[in-house]
Amino acid sequence: MKNSNFLSSPVFSSHTTSLLHVMSRHLARATALLLTLTSPALLQAQENAPAAAGANLTLDECIARAMQKNFDLQVQNLSTEIAKESLNAANADFDPSFTATTRRNLNQSAATTSRLDGTSANGPRSDNTTFSVGVSEKVATGGTVSVTGNSTRAATNSLNSTLNPAYGSSTNVTLSQPLLKGSGPAVARANIERNKLGVGIALLNYKSKVLTVIRDTENAYYNLAYARENLIVKKRSLELAAKLFEENKVRKSTGVATDLDVLTAEVGVANARRAALQAEQSVSDREDALFTLIGQFDFNSRPGEVKFGDYTEGAPSFDRVYKNARERSPDFLATQSQIKQLEIDARSAKQAALPGLNLDTGVGYTATERSFGDAIGNLPEGNGYNWNVGLSLNVPWGLHADKARYRSAKSSLLQQQTRLQQLDQSLLVNVRTSVRAVETNIAAVEIAGKATQLSNKQYELQKARFDAGLSTSRLVLQAQDDLEAARVNELQAKVSLRVALAELHRIDGTSLERYKIGLPE
Repeated sequence: MKNSNFLSSPVFSSHTTSLLHVMSRHLARATALLLTLTSPALLQAQENAPAAAGANLTLDECIARAMQKNFDLQVQNLSTEIAKESLNAANADFDPSFTATTRRNLNQSAATTSRLDGTSANGPRSDNTTFSVGVSEKVATGGTVSVTGNSTRAATNSLNSTLNPAYGSSTNVTLSQPLLKGSGPAVARANIERNKLGVGIALLNYKSKVLTVIRDTENAYYNLAYARENLIVKKRSLELAAKLFEENKVRKSTGVATDLDVLTAEVGVANARRAALQAEQSVSDREDALFTLIGQFDFNSRPGEVKFGDYTEGAPSFDRVYKNARERSPDFLATQSQIKQLEIDARSAKQAALPGLNLDTGVGYTATERSFGDAIGNLPEGNGYNWNVGLSLNVPWGLHADKARYRSAKSSLLQQQTRLQQLDQSLLVNVRTSVRAVETNIAAVEIAGKATQLSNKQYELQKARFDAGLSTSRLVLQAQDDLEAARVNELQAKVSLRVALAELHRIDGTSLERYKIGLPE
């Protein structure tokens, strides 16, 4: 009873009035500052920023533009071209090599030192000119075949010379063939086979980058769609808050609402404007993120409408996704090709650990006449000929270095094989995770949709109670915030589902078929 008398006393009423006056004054200042920062003029300035709206963009169009203009793809494509040129260089090892030389040599002695020189007044003199052409080529056995031809002219002042000048010609064929170390087609073509695999690996790396760019473009597209839908939600909330604010002002004028009700609604408008401003910033950021993937310095225009429909394909099959992933995953296939490269290295290193034994052989014909024509025409019927055959052995003590390189090659091969097993396990886990993510988000979208329906009905009920004088502005704003959160959660669930699907399609490699993208061979 005593408390009741105190609450109804003039002292308590005075304290209450003063407290409300102080609260109203501070809240008014905060609201004024917030309204200044989030004023319609500021929002209008952002909307009038120098950016022209572009045409509507479908996801297929974004992917197509990314395939043409994405920087990462251009860089990776150059890596593929480099790998192809490395293969061309390796193939050139079997191209023939041509040589041509010419030399003239004049030698004049100061005096005659022997009657055999055939000179009297002057010392012996020789004037020789040589022309030589040849071709050599590496053969599949690892050896080298060379064919050379020579023409010479020799003049002298010696009276003993029967042909002066004397013209000579010769032709020689030589073969240098490793018999142990470095012999055989497998070793001879090892560099070519390795670079062929290198081209395949570069193409797989390009495919991997394409799948990544597709996934990133899908994510950027969906995130932009989410940001714009979120902005619509924020603007709708701003409209509802502004309407509530106007209603509270009318109710205050009729004596139904208090200053605190009006101030609460006014702060709700300010908060809604701040949320709308932040959503507008998020839209611009998402637009830039999309243009970064699909354009080149094309930031002065804004993409048109972007949207995505509801997902209706159902939950994915783990067995199908995992089978596709093992058959199409660029990383998995590239690792298999790297193992083949290391197998070539191991075979070459094993063969290189043998002693060096070379067979060198050759045969040639020579002719000497009074003219170039006769000298060349008498080959090979002329009486001059030569041949040679020899073996050379080179064995480093213990072959320690070659054996160490072979052991290192085997260890590298085993290491990469272990990595392939690890990659297979990671692929399995990633597929399981992605499939679960899709299944979970399918359910999340359905649940979020029902939650939005419930929040909408709760807001409508609370607003009807407020209109009937049975509720407060605070409860209406709370219901409005709940409805906004439910709508945003539903949008986020839809985007999360799309992001999970984009990652799943990247893993199993089906993105290429979905967007009809052909890759270079």
